[in-house]
Amino acid sequence: MLIDSHCHLDRIDLGPFSDGFAGMLHSAAQAGIQRMLCVSIRLDHFPALLQMAQDYPAIDCSVGVHPSEREGPEARVAALCRDGAHPEVLAIGETGLDYHYNQGDLEWQRERFRVHIRAARELNKPLIIHSRDARADTLAILRAEKAAEVGGVMHCFTEDWDTAQAALDLGFYISFSGIVTFRTAEALREVARRVPLDRLLIETDAPYLAPMPHRGKANHPALLVHTAACLAKLRDLSIEALSQHTGENYHRCFKAA
Repeated sequence: MLIDSHCHLDRIDLGPFSDGFAGMLHSAAQAGIQRMLCVSIRLDHFPALLQMAQDYPAIDCSVGVHPSEREGPEARVAALCRDGAHPEVLAIGETGLDYHYNQGDLEWQRERFRVHIRAARELNKPLIIHSRDARADTLAILRAEKAAEVGGVMHCFTEDWDTAQAALDLGFYISFSGIVTFRTAEALREVARRVPLDRLLIETDAPYLAPMPHRGKANHPALLVHTAACLAKLRDLSIEALSQHTGENYHRCFKAA
């Protein structure tokens, strides 16, 4: 049984599913997806994610503000700690840095990142890290704020091996999305071959980044099987063995019951 370690269930278009949200969850279960981590990007949307996690045993959630998000309340340590204390909240994030879509003075983004790390350390919960075109600053802030004390995951990893190694040295897991299946992603596949098996996670980032052969379409957790098949082939494993390893890693990374 596979675990989708990063998705945004509240953003998935439920139109194609005859029974709406329940239909989407049923399709995931039919595909062998045992569990899903619904990741927060806005604090004012968090109550809906928490309710989702409380209503459905297969769903976990996080709390945080995406590095590019400019709407909704700003992240503060006290608020993150209050919301993050719920047992259904397994992690803080997603947080990090995104220099691809943001320009100018980005100190506000770096400070937001620091706030999340401080909350994670106070709660002793892992971090979900988003990093795009910001590898040096991401790693520098993780080190400066002692993020290694709580660890977490580098989500939707697309960087080189040196960046992966630096994150691994800080105690982080590396998660691969459908991007690893893209025809142009051979360099990323080489990184995926090298990540230690006990630090490997897998995700959809649904509704974004659908894997081949669904690239360009809306993503949802059931499509995780295509990314799993790609990674299993890269690692010379059966999908069952990959599922077992990544499932154990999920439980260890997120201290999931």
